[in-house]
Amino acid sequence: MQDITIYLPGILLAYSAFLLAIASPGPNVLAVIGTSMSVGRSSGIALAMGVATGSFTWAVLTVFGLSAIMASYASALIAIKIFGGLYLLWLAYKSFKSAASKHDIEAKELAGERRTPLGYLKRGYLIQMTNPKAALAWIAIISLGLRHDVPLWVGAAIVIGTFILSIVIHLLYAVAFSTPVMVKVYGNSRRIIQGVLGTFFALAGLRLLTSRS
Repeated sequence: MQDITIYLPGILLAYSAFLLAIASPGPNVLAVIGTSMSVGRSSGIALAMGVATGSFTWAVLTVFGLSAIMASYASALIAIKIFGGLYLLWLAYKSFKSAASKHDIEAKELAGERRTPLGYLKRGYLIQMTNPKAALAWIAIISLGLRHDVPLWVGAAIVIGTFILSIVIHLLYAVAFSTPVMVKVYGNSRRIIQGVLGTFFALAGLRLLTSRS
């Protein structure tokens, strides 16, 4: 029980960072929304599942990679946290910049011919796996839950938890944003959402930069 209380704050912080990152639609989320609106809800759901599966793959690779590095080099934790903190501050800057922008979100259908649901699932997976920013984001997210000599179950908890969140949130996007009305509703709240995201990312980044444990 004591181990849980030690690592739980970091795990929850990683969940929060992941959840809020999805709340700020990037190209992958916009592709899901655009596909649901233009092609149909089932195609959007298939694409969403592909993106979520790709996100899970990146999470597993990141956890095993960072764990291996920390096992060989104990001092690597400091470098990982510095990198993660700087990247979160960069996300904060991007969020504040987006909040100040007057441009609304632009959800578009994927380029190319239309596909079967399986085809959209594969496309979603490839989109996520070939996105270099996904790797950087996962290093920042996972580093929020890292401590010195962290047990394996902590990494597993972050991976499984974020995978569940990824499936739920991406499916909600595919279902809820299958109509233009929801896109308009989100657009009207975009600046407030981006401002909240920027504040969270800034605080999380500063927490990583000032933490050495």
